[in-house]
Amino acid sequence: MGRLMAIDYGKKRTGIAVSDPERIIATGLCTVETPKLMQWLKDYFSREAVDVIVVGEPKHMDNTPSESAQLIEPFVKKLTELFPDKTIEREDERFTSKIAFQSMIDSGLKKKKRQDKALIDTVAATVILQSYMQRI
Repeated sequence: MGRLMAIDYGKKRTGIAVSDPERIIATGLCTVETPKLMQWLKDYFSREAVDVIVVGEPKHMDNTPSESAQLIEPFVKKLTELFPDKTIEREDERFTSKIAFQSMIDSGLKKKKRQDKALIDTVAATVILQSYMQRI
């Protein structure tokens, strides 16, 4: 059984989180510059078995797609084309950045470190993955 991977896709940066091989624990992996993401994924998949990719799905409070969804849909389509052997799932990502930021505060990170947007993206991807893992 391969790992689960979550992607918090952004215009500039993309947060990545993965599960352990047993799919018990979600861990923030890194943040990748979005233009380099597809190559990074190819390299990672050549080293690690990943069966499911969970992509954050941005929505408004009324459950309609947010403006960010227009950026993510072409990415999901390309992901499906490049990695047909991977199952692509979507997970509601409302409030993930706020939850990530609060988690950083709760864990005692200093203010300077909490301002690191790349770290927030990685933690947000972890929140997306945890949410997905609790749902399945």
